[in-house]
Amino acid sequence: MIWLSLVAFAVAALVAGLIVRWMSGHASVYGNGMPQRFHLGDVPRVGGAAILLGMCCSWVLGVAQSQWWGDSGSLRLGGWVGLWLLVVLPAAVSGIAEDLTQRLTVRYRLAFTGMSGLLAISLLDMAVPRLGMPWLDTLLVAAPWLGLGIALLAVTGLPHAFNIIDGYNGLAGMVAIIVCLALAHVALQVGDRGLAALLVCTAAATGGFLVWNYPRGMLFAGDGGAYIWGVVIAMASISLVQRNADVSPWFPLLLLIYPVWETLFSIYRKTVRGVSPGVADALHFHQLIYRRIVRSVFHDDESRRVLMRNNRTSPYLWGFTLLTVVPAVLFWSNTPVLMAFCGLFVVSYVAAYLAIVRFKVPGWLRR
Repeated sequence: MIWLSLVAFAVAALVAGLIVRWMSGHASVYGNGMPQRFHLGDVPRVGGAAILLGMCCSWVLGVAQSQWWGDSGSLRLGGWVGLWLLVVLPAAVSGIAEDLTQRLTVRYRLAFTGMSGLLAISLLDMAVPRLGMPWLDTLLVAAPWLGLGIALLAVTGLPHAFNIIDGYNGLAGMVAIIVCLALAHVALQVGDRGLAALLVCTAAATGGFLVWNYPRGMLFAGDGGAYIWGVVIAMASISLVQRNADVSPWFPLLLLIYPVWETLFSIYRKTVRGVSPGVADALHFHQLIYRRIVRSVFHDDESRRVLMRNNRTSPYLWGFTLLTVVPAVLFWSNTPVLMAFCGLFVVSYVAAYLAIVRFKVPGWLRR
């Protein structure tokens, strides 16, 4: 598993470096007037291609190790890994196409991630088998299509949730690494080494991309990177719960509550303002932190000032994510505790958002 992750990291870092070297000129197609733009200069947005190649190389080598080289790591990777790659491709290709052309509308990208969701439930038989509450579990047994629908919604929607939080250097990438490693930890706890290997390789490929993304911001993951993280993590979350009865279905939900709730809250606030949820704006939680909390950056050079302020935004959200990841890892089989932490996060998020909007943030946080 270690050498597979090294391959993923090296391939992703190398490809990302080549993109930075040869595709900087192409980055000018990304308009300066975008409300979610918080950087100066032309930066390539196809880091997702580097993540995809690093991940694919390590996954394929893992299958080769399991099938032909004795499987010394007891990973038991087989043909199902190829099906996983097939599920990832529609979402990944649509995201990378948007990053290259800026012409693929939200409707078409949603259709492609939906295609990945349909492939997941048809090729891999993915479904949510239980929800941790007796009456809901009884309902799932009586109506199995509900479990399929939830799995379809997860694989279709989580890529867009990651895309929403992908706004600053290192933010979405580090969240993806933290979540992948947390899922891998619990997978190892229940003996699911194959799933853990795929997650560790995905985290390593993301690390190779972050070499160029944080802190210097020379390459962005773009829609392609966000969609890869979303599809892989959604499939891993469903598979972990589906394969292992000891894992609470609320464990992956608590792990992912930040991007999931950010998406739901964004839909709500846009709807009440009469704005389409598909319209980009600059009122997401991470953007408010950038505008109203991260202030104390003083440099004469404007480009460096923007970069430094950008970089100082992400650690706030990393800490916010760890507040949910730590209890999720500690109580991964305890549904009532996990549900309580989910509720606590929602309350904390809304309170923090309102405090920032109303300029009631403590002074020590604005340093």
